[in-house]
Amino acid sequence: MKNLIVQKYGGTSVGDIDRIKNVAKRVIKTKESGKNVVVVVSAMGDTTDDLVKMAYKINENPHKREMDMLLSTGEQISIALLAMAIQSMGQDVISLTGAQCGILTSSRHSKAKIDAINTERIEKELRGGKIVIVAGFQGINKDLDITTLGRGGSDTTAVALAAALKADKCQIFTDVDGVYTADPRIVPSAKKINSISYDEVLELAALGAKVLHPRSVEMAGRFNVALEVRSSFNDNDGTTIGEVNKMEKVLIRGISLDENIAKISVMEVPDKPGIAFNLFSLLARADIHVDMIVQNVNRNNVNDITFTVALDELQTAVDIAQKFAFEVGAEKVEYDKGVAKLSVVGTGVVANAEVASKFFESLYEIGVNIQMISTSEIKISCIINKDKGKEAMKHIHEKFDM
Repeated sequence: MKNLIVQKYGGTSVGDIDRIKNVAKRVIKTKESGKNVVVVVSAMGDTTDDLVKMAYKINENPHKREMDMLLSTGEQISIALLAMAIQSMGQDVISLTGAQCGILTSSRHSKAKIDAINTERIEKELRGGKIVIVAGFQGINKDLDITTLGRGGSDTTAVALAAALKADKCQIFTDVDGVYTADPRIVPSAKKINSISYDEVLELAALGAKVLHPRSVEMAGRFNVALEVRSSFNDNDGTTIGEVNKMEKVLIRGISLDENIAKISVMEVPDKPGIAFNLFSLLARADIHVDMIVQNVNRNNVNDITFTVALDELQTAVDIAQKFAFEVGAEKVEYDKGVAKLSVVGTGVVANAEVASKFFESLYEIGVNIQMISTSEIKISCIINKDKGKEAMKHIHEKFDM
């Protein structure tokens, strides 16, 4: 649809009644500028966390279908209250759940993927002059069951709607002014980035930067959705995300620190073909995302295999690794929750030897030991002790004069 903007407001932006009224004013201002507006909203503040806590007080192992039924209510509260606020200010508006606005998903509860969006209802309401408020993070499967999209699902909802509706732009409103060279809460000298490529921000998001969820950035790049990250608390210019001039000379675009990881080592694994495949296929079947992997040099026909996983998947991954170790005759499984992943991201990072040298020199200067290293065309990542993470992030930011 022409002349359309999709806006997404996170939980902090709608955290209380005053903030909901503030969002309502922003949405109306956009509408009065002559735009059609679709707004995607997250649950208020800590609502989702509070619902999860209640569920686990009732059942230590709640069924994922019922968890989706429960957690989807958080967004429904937000859209109803925002719609009421906009109505009170004299604008025509309608709130829609994921099911009502035609978001069709896979049947995998708690981690559903969007299969298709039937935009007919949304387009009808927009043609009628209404502002459309959509519940983020949720959809409906072929059995008409409510599903949720997992962490960062509201970002994904917004980008998917922008792609399906062929919106001019998708604006992500949050509690910061845009994408920064580092987390400004850790590095006060961090600078806002005016524009950044899909690939660079995807790496930053995947490596622990919390402004955008990786799935939403990946989708935006695939469907060429113009993204903008802005603050919901001021009118400052934000960060635009799209195709950036590759001739730009800036090598390092950002630094990220992910403290939500753990390291697992399977010790003295027999050195046989297919061993690594067996381990990682078991983890894949349990839908555990494995990040960095290191297998040491063979000695006495055995290897150590070390990999990292998200902290909330640690116990499941350890259970699988221990079962695997027993079956293949490995010595033992060790794990460490006291690690973090520190990364530098920028186009051409690996192609420039000076970047790697300065990165590792920075860690040496403050006595940080590197446990694992991973590189791609646009990033260098290493696993270090968590208690050194923030210090290392600040020092590297200063070292690269960002």
